[in-house]
Amino acid sequence: MTIPSPARDRTVGIVGGGIVGLAIGREIAVRHPGTRVVVLEKESSLAAHQTGHNSGVVHAGIYYRPGSLKAQLCTRGRELLKELCVDRAIPYDECGKLVVAVDPAEKGRFDALERTARENGVPGLVRVDSRGISDIEPHAVGLVALHSPATAITDYVAVARALGDDIVTAGGAIHLSTPVTAIERRGGGVVATSGSRAFRVDRLVVCAGLQSDRVAELAGGDPAPRVVPFRGEYMAVAPQKQDLVRGMIYPVPDPRYPFLGVHFTRRVTGGLEVGPNAFLAFSRQRYGRASLSPRDLVDTLGWPGFWRFAGDHWRTGISELGGVLSKRAYMGAAQRYVPAIGASDVTRHGIGLRAQAVARDGSLVEDFVVEQRDGVTAIRNAPSPAATSSLAIAEHVVERMHLTA
Repeated sequence: MTIPSPARDRTVGIVGGGIVGLAIGREIAVRHPGTRVVVLEKESSLAAHQTGHNSGVVHAGIYYRPGSLKAQLCTRGRELLKELCVDRAIPYDECGKLVVAVDPAEKGRFDALERTARENGVPGLVRVDSRGISDIEPHAVGLVALHSPATAITDYVAVARALGDDIVTAGGAIHLSTPVTAIERRGGGVVATSGSRAFRVDRLVVCAGLQSDRVAELAGGDPAPRVVPFRGEYMAVAPQKQDLVRGMIYPVPDPRYPFLGVHFTRRVTGGLEVGPNAFLAFSRQRYGRASLSPRDLVDTLGWPGFWRFAGDHWRTGISELGGVLSKRAYMGAAQRYVPAIGASDVTRHGIGLRAQAVARDGSLVEDFVVEQRDGVTAIRNAPSPAATSSLAIAEHVVERMHLTA
């Protein structure tokens, strides 16, 4: 794609160099070539957090409430993402996914999930019985499953870098190691401060991921919703067992909980992973198993919504703790779907962090949330499928910004 060099008549700042912020910056550069985009990223590289620590799955829209932003933008985003990957020779593999019910007690949830997926227009969706499961995934077991052949895998870090390249090609700038510590309105514009440097822009977009609530508050946003970080640990399957799964195998999710459950996922590099699980994280940006940030922990424990959420989900928390402490317990859940891959066949492989917005009343904010206030647009909640939806989120946000006004 050729992006014209802009005339320097307007500047938009983007706080955050993850895939959503970069997609918004690129969309501005493409749609409004007279606008210069300046990205301010606190880390020393792009895609350093959620974008670079996820499973690489391109979702097809199975799970999301029909009519929600997630449902709408996931469908559009998947199409745009596939086009971009083909254009830039970024790996994109439609290896497909099975969502498997293994227990008769799951039938009600499974049927409801199928209705949701069909209402969302998931392409090629097929319901299969146990024999159909074996035909698609010979080593998987289950009573019934949904097969989504359009669910894919990609390299989101490569996508983010391509988006960043487009911003720079269009005459924009990316400033790494530039944490924003203050935001103020001044002279009809917005000034974002990082250390001794001040960046004056006409509009500012906050896409700060795990720090989104804090940066939005710098711009005068409400403390709610508050980000509560969750950590997810992955297991890598040993090479001799990697071919036992052809695509992806997921459980039927519990709609009361925002996470999909431990699952099998192929990587575009050829490996096979199990995970992630989901447990409260004690740091928003450190990835060690024992990582702890006093500030982050105090912010979580000081939020009344966290305690209301914990009171409703403590049993699930105890169950997840077992998988955190024991590889055998972790794989016990996964072996319900692929019995031939057990604890001795995997090694601990990596950890991701998820920014989950929690309201004051303890409810989890399910949909994407975009707020606008006095020249600042803040993405307050963008969990999965944000990476899949990133290019469509960008369209949605830029349309709402009315940059031609």
